[in-house]
Amino acid sequence: MGGCLSKPKPVEVKVELGLLEKEKEADVMSPNGKASPFTDCRPNGALGHSPDEDASATFRPSHKPRDYVEATVCHVKDLENGQMREVDLGAGRALLIKEHGEFSAIGHKCPHYGAPLVKGVLSKGHVRCPWHGACFSIATGDIEDFPGHDSLPTFQVRVEKDKVIIRANKQALQTQRRTKIMSKCSAVINSNTGFSHILIIGTGPAGLVCAETLRQEGFTDRIVMCTMEKHFPYDRPKLSKSLESTAEQLRLRPAEFFQAHDIELLTEKEVVSLDVKTRTVTFHDDFKMEYRKLLIATGSKPKPLNYKGKDVGNVFHLRTPEDANRIAQLASNKNAVIVGTSFIGMEVAAALTDKAHSVSVIGVEAVPFRKVLGEKVGKAIMKLFETNRVKFYMLNEVSEMCGHHGQLKEVVLKSGKVLRADVCILGTGSGPATSFLKQSGVHMDSKGFITVNKTMQTNVEGVFAGGDVTAFPLLLRSNKKVNIPHWQMAHVHGRVAALGMMGRSVEIKTVPYFWTAMFGKSIRYAGYGDGFDDVVIQGDLDDLKFVAFYTKSEEVVAVASMNYDPIVSRVAEVFGSGKTIKKRDVEMFTRLGKTGDMSWLIDKGSQ
Repeated sequence: MGGCLSKPKPVEVKVELGLLEKEKEADVMSPNGKASPFTDCRPNGALGHSPDEDASATFRPSHKPRDYVEATVCHVKDLENGQMREVDLGAGRALLIKEHGEFSAIGHKCPHYGAPLVKGVLSKGHVRCPWHGACFSIATGDIEDFPGHDSLPTFQVRVEKDKVIIRANKQALQTQRRTKIMSKCSAVINSNTGFSHILIIGTGPAGLVCAETLRQEGFTDRIVMCTMEKHFPYDRPKLSKSLESTAEQLRLRPAEFFQAHDIELLTEKEVVSLDVKTRTVTFHDDFKMEYRKLLIATGSKPKPLNYKGKDVGNVFHLRTPEDANRIAQLASNKNAVIVGTSFIGMEVAAALTDKAHSVSVIGVEAVPFRKVLGEKVGKAIMKLFETNRVKFYMLNEVSEMCGHHGQLKEVVLKSGKVLRADVCILGTGSGPATSFLKQSGVHMDSKGFITVNKTMQTNVEGVFAGGDVTAFPLLLRSNKKVNIPHWQMAHVHGRVAALGMMGRSVEIKTVPYFWTAMFGKSIRYAGYGDGFDDVVIQGDLDDLKFVAFYTKSEEVVAVASMNYDPIVSRVAEVFGSGKTIKKRDVEMFTRLGKTGDMSWLIDKGSQ
């Protein structure tokens, strides 16, 4: 499998555009080119199950000939099995796929951040995004693994006289995304009623995906989401990379989406206690809400940092869009100091280099990212930052924040060094936001993480948890309970919890996948490398074009890359199939100088 990595022979593609004269004849073709009753299918080719069809789709199937375009895109022999090609239909582009002798066509861009799926990985009936690892069925277009919230449109394919012809809805070609059909709330409930069938604490990806999955799976009772923030759910990872973006620009769904699908959202509502016996949540304003099923997805909170001068202003934990906007404003042509070499801290440092007069980073380790990416990769990234005017003060800590008229002017280090500073960002790590659960009876481990089973249920009946607050069994590590605060993983938790609430228990089989972006360069990472004992590097660290395989004993447990897409997605496919990658195999290909050669991984992934 994975033949998408084989470079197709260049061919001259003749595009023939036209409107169908006989709608009925065209509608008997399924996405894979076989005859099927098209009228019984959704836009994605899957049988429908929700009566509320019109309110949820990204586009409404029209069945009018003028709304469709048809094009001949290639000869049947132009694609081998396992190959993908982006093709032009005149009104837009589609991804043409050939697998097991059959053609299919879907949207060509990942709905998450718009990655070109033709550069991704095709394996066993789905395409995995080369950037962040989301997976989509080539038969239905449905999102099968995260991150992201939308699926892909599918297009009809047929073969006539050895020509491959695609018929597509014009609007779907333009949007390149499809929101799954959702049900609505059938109960008539006053919004002030202190009861919800489903109560979700937290509006991050775990909470949002949980709510959406419930509606997608036909849940028709009340759903209430609550958050201590004042915003609708937004793309938090972008905060540290795009400091000037507003909450509205970062929104994951518009306000109308929640109204259309009867998902209620309570903002500026902080939960202070939980009574599992009466199934009641109490908020900071003494408002109480009873529930039938509960999801706790409160995320993380910053770890406190001890230093003198805590009353000095312009010292921030990056938590909200307002924090990010204020940091960007204060740093303009001024001196910025970042405390901590976490991914968030380093992303903020990178984002400020073209705004601030100076950027300084303070770290307790000798090298950034050493525990996660290893010393060699950490040094290469550190060099990249230094090339971009960032000054490091490593093996150091903050002693005092000094101000003038209440505003920050200097950061004093324990080494005695004094740094000029007009704004300071604290990126020294975080812990689970679970203090309100201490007397609840919900079990937490010694670090405050909520322990859950394979279906994200806690020790309390009807109480589920997801996202950064959890310690969950990771299949990749023989179901060892781990905490993985990844944006992608939180999506998975939300879906698994929703299905568990509905009595359709599924287990977490996702391979952890995360990314970071600095100075226009991205690092992608898949697997679980905690406790790795060696790193095998392929490529050139100095040129920032490399693949790093993290090993434990003789087995590869994680991989990271820069400028070598889609190798991380390919490794995720291997891990996801239950196969292992041996250290000796990586070392052999490294000695042969075959950096980025994925033929051996393709073989493993298709066994």
